[in-house]
Amino acid sequence: MEASAGLVAGSHNRNELVVIRRDGEPGPKPLNQQNGQVCQICGDDVGLNPDGEPFVACNECAFPICRDCYEYERREGTQNCPQCKTRFKRLKGCARVPGDEEEDGVDDLENEFNWTDKHDSQYVAESMLHAHMSYGRGADFDGVPQPFQPNPNVPLLTNGQMVDDIPPEQHALVPSFMGGGGKRIHPLPYADPNLPVQPRSMDPSKDLAAYGYGSVAWKERMESWKQKQERMHQMRNEGGGNDDGDDADLPLMDEARQPLSRKIPLPSSQINPYRMIIIIRLVVLGFFFHYRVMHPVPDAFALWLISVICEIWFAMSWILDQFPKWFPIERETYLDRLTLRFDKEGQPSQLAPVDFFVSTVDPMKEPPLVTANTVLSILAVDYPVDKVSCYVSDDGAAMLTFEALSETSEFAKKWVPFCKKYSIEPRAPEWYFQQKIDYLRDKVATNFVRERRAMKYEEFKVRINALVAKAQKVPEEGWTMQDGTPWPGNNVRDHPGMIQVFLGQSGGNDVEGNELPRLVYVSREKRPGYNHHKKAGAMNALVRVSAVLTNAPYMLNLDCDHYVNNSKAIKEAMCFMMDPLLGKKVCYVQFPQRFDGIDRHDRYANRNVVFFDINMKGLDGIQGPIYVGTGCVFRRQALYGYDAPKTKKPPSRTCNCWPKWCVCCCCFGNRKTKKKTKRSKPKFEKIKKLFKKKENQAPAYALGEIDEAAPGAENEKASIVNQQKLEKKFGQSSVFVASTLLENGGTLKSASPASLLKEAIHVISCGYEDKTDWGKDIGWIYGSVTEDILTGFKMHCHGWRSIYCIPKWAAFKGSAPLNLSDRLHQVLRWALGSIEIFFSNHCPLWYGYGGGLKFLERFSYINSIVYPWTSIPLLAYCTLPAICLLTGKFITPELDNAASLWFMSLFICIFATGILEMRWSGVGIDDWWRNEQFWVIGGVSSHLFAVFQGLLKVIAGIDTSFTVTSKGGDDEEFSELYTFKWTTLLIPPTTLLLLNFIGVVAGVSNAINNGYESWGPLFGKLFFAFWAIVHLYPFLKGLVGRQNRTPTIVIVWSILLASIFSLLWVRIDPFLAKNDGPLLEECGLDCN
Repeated sequence: MEASAGLVAGSHNRNELVVIRRDGEPGPKPLNQQNGQVCQICGDDVGLNPDGEPFVACNECAFPICRDCYEYERREGTQNCPQCKTRFKRLKGCARVPGDEEEDGVDDLENEFNWTDKHDSQYVAESMLHAHMSYGRGADFDGVPQPFQPNPNVPLLTNGQMVDDIPPEQHALVPSFMGGGGKRIHPLPYADPNLPVQPRSMDPSKDLAAYGYGSVAWKERMESWKQKQERMHQMRNEGGGNDDGDDADLPLMDEARQPLSRKIPLPSSQINPYRMIIIIRLVVLGFFFHYRVMHPVPDAFALWLISVICEIWFAMSWILDQFPKWFPIERETYLDRLTLRFDKEGQPSQLAPVDFFVSTVDPMKEPPLVTANTVLSILAVDYPVDKVSCYVSDDGAAMLTFEALSETSEFAKKWVPFCKKYSIEPRAPEWYFQQKIDYLRDKVATNFVRERRAMKYEEFKVRINALVAKAQKVPEEGWTMQDGTPWPGNNVRDHPGMIQVFLGQSGGNDVEGNELPRLVYVSREKRPGYNHHKKAGAMNALVRVSAVLTNAPYMLNLDCDHYVNNSKAIKEAMCFMMDPLLGKKVCYVQFPQRFDGIDRHDRYANRNVVFFDINMKGLDGIQGPIYVGTGCVFRRQALYGYDAPKTKKPPSRTCNCWPKWCVCCCCFGNRKTKKKTKRSKPKFEKIKKLFKKKENQAPAYALGEIDEAAPGAENEKASIVNQQKLEKKFGQSSVFVASTLLENGGTLKSASPASLLKEAIHVISCGYEDKTDWGKDIGWIYGSVTEDILTGFKMHCHGWRSIYCIPKWAAFKGSAPLNLSDRLHQVLRWALGSIEIFFSNHCPLWYGYGGGLKFLERFSYINSIVYPWTSIPLLAYCTLPAICLLTGKFITPELDNAASLWFMSLFICIFATGILEMRWSGVGIDDWWRNEQFWVIGGVSSHLFAVFQGLLKVIAGIDTSFTVTSKGGDDEEFSELYTFKWTTLLIPPTTLLLLNFIGVVAGVSNAINNGYESWGPLFGKLFFAFWAIVHLYPFLKGLVGRQNRTPTIVIVWSILLASIFSLLWVRIDPFLAKNDGPLLEECGLDCN
């Protein structure tokens, strides 16, 4: 797949496919202009035939193809000419393939069965396996398949010593090559690898020791090796290591065998007191609620009842949030072991390929400069370039995003080698050049300053900003490309699918001539009348496109404003994914979200430290963290809806002293377990067995073409039926369906770049997902704007586990909304998604029982969809203090000594729980307190509106639009911190503040008027009111912030609502007993 192929746009449903080339790129040459010297497949010279004339592969149309591509197409491909579709004839000097006709006049017996040629099928297959995932990326050998070269570092069997009269280069017994399609054993190195290997027969009269076998030295070496293996196995079982270094050979051999990561439980001195205080708090809660229920307040029964209901709800919410944190753990990775095992220097890297997904919608709210920095940081990651592919989803089909990516691909050609040469961190240029540090520290290269200045990032930034300024005014006729072609995405809601490979095979090298990772622009097709499912649909389109073009076994998705802050983050994830013991069951590795540009006080809890450093660590000790939407490395097979591999349990043992009936019961239970295990075999393993084909097997035929009388017809029919089931599940794309069966990734080697691009356009068509399982059981799950929770929940229900990885240097960093309005809208969208899940079929309250979801993990998912409902009791509870102060009543009766003990014990337990959590997690008290404050602010505003919007959607079918959170801000630091935009979300918390202030004033005034005795009962009410005001303090500070920017309409509406509510309360006064007033008697005087 070439980078210069241009923008490919089309619609599978309309049978359209158009290639739009960028300005200055030559189009395909007409046939009469071809000089016959350049191969149209690989770009090499066509070359000459054995007679010295130009090589001609096709005698019908003379389509220029080199000999290597001709032989490969006959051997592995369709055996047809790419242009005229005529079957290739066998030429002189070429091996015969099945299906060749008997040609007249061709006598080439010496080459007809040329199995020893360097381009034989066995060598080509090994070369493809050796260059894994390199198709279409420009191989290191100019597109010519190279034979597999054995490793010259493998030692000889006799350790290089002379044995008898045999020279050292012949000590390795080299078997002859097995032709005729048999399996070949790789030979060990010999003196000249270019010369053919001559098999050497052994002299039966000599002892085997002369050949290096059976000698005393050989036996001693074998015994020494076995002893080392036993020692290593014993050390691994004991969990320790040899700190004394007695055996110098042991660490070198053991390092590559040790696990790539380890679990670090918290010290018992930290976790045990934490668990004890949780149990004590549960006991105290029981006695507390016993007192509250058994001691109502007769003269304020409604207030008492409301408060008790709210407190019970808060207790249940606390249980759902607390117990998933019962087993918190930390993890440690070993990058050196990963390198030693999979990425040795001087050898081809065996690290698994990774496809990166970046999603963007509106370039006006998500600035192209931010997206460009994210893409540049991905292209510069510390990972083999042939293993990295970056896909950018433009769901808004904006030409601005397309042009910005074109500029980014050019800037990457000098930025990527600069980062890798000097180990730059972070590798997003915007944040690297903003660092207020000495950039010359630890730099010893004299040309570093010159190359740093040569980046000219400011000029790149100006070019991007110029594109943004130009895009502010859309022409009446729509946007046009540089060659005058109308932009296919002028109509955002009605446009074809578009794919552009910016960096790939041609033009994909940096300024130093090194290969760059692949960069692909994708905009899925959109047509009126189709439900495109917002971000989840865009992510599923990227899954299918990447499966067709690269099909990496792992995928990492990032929001457009989250750049790679730690270039080794991908290797951190691979320490879990590629671990031979742990990796097979891991569906994804989630990294915590870290943010730049947040003020030091973090007024609106944007960092969300409590969730990422406390809750997620607790979940990692159960079944793994939930998926949070970005910064996550997925296993592709887990997204396809397959079950996690089952762990084989050792056979159970019975005791002879047990009664026979007990043994029979145990055996019967074991039989049931075995049957159940057999039934629950992973679907993926079954499908792999059904579809396991030979290497050169022809494609399956239709059912009508199978001869039922032929042997094996039933198996062939069953295979086709199951293939039809797969296509019904995954969609009508044979290329994509075939890719789903490759557990370790990889693409079809026989497919041409043009056919792959056409298939990629097909899988992003708007109707591809119709009547399939996409969004139901496969990919990102539909049905909620928070598709991340649903997607992770489905994978955990299939028995997978996830991993929480916290590197010492933050893996990814993003931008967070600074002003309160945007922050509340962000929280509103999250809460609305939870409400949608609550009313869906995938609600954790009733979905997924009997699967692989653990009990405490279900607690966390239930808490993630129930928390918005807490807004109703929270709003009522924050209103109660003002009501109590205005009416003179309270929610509790006068407390005796026992009641005071339970109240004080509950408060102590609440504070102790928070303190111990901060102790074992390392979270600061300021972050913990900000989280508590914003829990109240968001609860009485965004969560409340989310509940009503969710009810409207379920009951009345009124859907709410998805609002994209603005990314980035002005150049001035924290310029938007005090900016407020009109939104109804500001009214409820403002009204609560005014009500509690009015209540405090009224309560204090009443105490002053009534004397000293009224101050005692007032303290409890004032404490209650101050609790609400202190939690709303960040909101209050934002309202009265810089230059009095609070919208007037917010203040007016809040004062009006507070006044009306207070007047109505005084007028109705439902908590006071009604009396008839004083008795009036006639005094007998005539007042007239």
